[in-house]
Amino acid sequence: MGDRGPVPKRSDQRRRTNKPEDGLEVTKAPAAESVPVPEGDPQWHPIARDWFDSLAKSGQAVFYEPSDWATARYVADAMSRNLSTGRFSAQLFAAVMAASTTLLVTEGDRRRVRLELARAPAGPDAAELTAATDLDAYRSRISG
Repeated sequence: MGDRGPVPKRSDQRRRTNKPEDGLEVTKAPAAESVPVPEGDPQWHPIARDWFDSLAKSGQAVFYEPSDWATARYVADAMSRNLSTGRFSAQLFAAVMAASTTLLVTEGDRRRVRLELARAPAGPDAAELTAATDLDAYRSRISG
């Protein structure tokens, strides 16, 4: 299904844990042993530079291969050119956003390919808080 349809729920929010509907097996290959994060171009527009730098700090970066970083550099360069010109190109913006999707930049993009990033809880477990809130709402609906 790829990038079409609604954003799937997180696996801990699903009621059913059946096998994936498509039933396709995953083909695996070895990853690059070490993937250094390339430096961004200091001449890029500040927004493009921030976007590129944020990728290295994001959780999905652990899955990036050298080709992903090369794509990210290209996207940041296109983004910088679009932001630096006097005339904003909607078509280039759409292409940059599409490329961002392939880099799994947003939560929705990652969920569509069944990739979830887990952040260490800072306080009480968020799942427990959500469950407690759900139970409170359920109780109030029953009691009227």
